[in-house]
Amino acid sequence: MSEAIVSVFSDHVCQLGEGPSYDPATDTLYWFDIVNSQLLEKRLSGGSTTVHELGQMASAIAVIDDKRQLIATETGLFVRDVATGRLTLHTPVEADNALTRSNDSRVHPCGALWMGTMAKDESKGAGSIYWFFKGELRKLFSDITVSNSICFSEDGTLAYYTDTSTGLLMRIACDPATGLPIGEPKIFIDHRSSKGFVDGSVVDRDGVLWNAVWGGKVVKAYSPEGVLLREIPMPVTQPSCPAFVGKNADRLAVTSAWKGKDEKQRQLDPQAGMTFLLDIKVNGRFEPRVLIA
Repeated sequence: MSEAIVSVFSDHVCQLGEGPSYDPATDTLYWFDIVNSQLLEKRLSGGSTTVHELGQMASAIAVIDDKRQLIATETGLFVRDVATGRLTLHTPVEADNALTRSNDSRVHPCGALWMGTMAKDESKGAGSIYWFFKGELRKLFSDITVSNSICFSEDGTLAYYTDTSTGLLMRIACDPATGLPIGEPKIFIDHRSSKGFVDGSVVDRDGVLWNAVWGGKVVKAYSPEGVLLREIPMPVTQPSCPAFVGKNADRLAVTSAWKGKDEKQRQLDPQAGMTFLLDIKVNGRFEPRVLIA
């Protein structure tokens, strides 16, 4: 198995880099610095990193169509005009709760969005995971401390998620037509005895789940049966979330963070907060478009 080459994709330092999403139509990676209320974008082919000030914490982005995107923020789901950056509230989510914000979120193959929330101070059990589809919003899971690892199998029959504080990555059957869960979640990976914490994940066409291990300095790949296939060392302590990138979705971009580190710890982790490109052959796939109506 060839060794992965890890390079810096963007040297813009995020306090809490998260939510990477690649738009193949424009060859652009979007991601967030959540706590600094910034949306970042950069073309995979090169150029500078563009920073958009959002005015509120946001954590996830999805394509609606060629002109619009949907952004998950601390007050709900907003439609973003790509040309102007203008945000228009579409669906409030916990807008009356100033203590929480959005976190990990991803689009199911049918076009539904699973959106996670959490307390800004990571208070126990303050967050939830929601399902949003064609304008309808439902709460799926509550009592979540840090919502993460939301991702889906290509055929839409399986969903994954975690409450990072538990150390357990869960899997649940899904209705492929609606993205709604069926039955009860089961433990997919028990990470409690391993170093670091389960953060963001994506699932490729082969059903392999790629997970960024916060505090573990690695990205791990698991088979559909939950067997650890490989570990890719990262140059930062807190990798946060992967995304498939490139015209064939055959590489990985990974965000990272320096959040929680003091000055001395940051000196020991000098690239913390940068965004990386992993030149590793993956059988990835593009994010589905989200259906808002």
